[in-house]
Formats: sequence, structure tokens, C-alpha cells
Amino acid sequence: MKLKTRQELAQAYGIHRKTLYRKLATAGIILKRGLISLEEQEKIYKVLGRPKGTKKGDGNQIAF
Repeated sequence: MKLKTRQELAQAYGIHRKTLYRKLATAGIILKRGLISLEEQEKIYKVLGRPKGTKKGDGNQIAF
């Protein structure tokens, strides 16, 4: 995996960045400024599930 922006993470879920903020706020996840760390990404995946087409440790690359 790699560090990601909020936009990249929202795109992986197929949602708008603001929708991602709302979902995270509802789940009680507050992100630090800047890129989303690997630890924060794992925390998000535990709550929201992994985006479709991804698996643990694959760098969020979509399999075709």
C-alpha cells in the first residue's frame, strides 16, 4: 500500500470526497492533515470495508 489523498481514497470507493468525510465522521474517524497514512487506511478499511477490486497489501490496484 501507499500513502493516499482523500480524493484517491474516495475514488477507490466510487464516492465523492465530501461523502467520504461524512462516512468517516459518522464512524468516528478523524484524519490528520495531509496524506492518509497506512495505519489510517487500515482503520478506514476495517470500518467501511475494502474498496471493490482491492485486497490487503496490493497498493489499491484494481485487478482486471
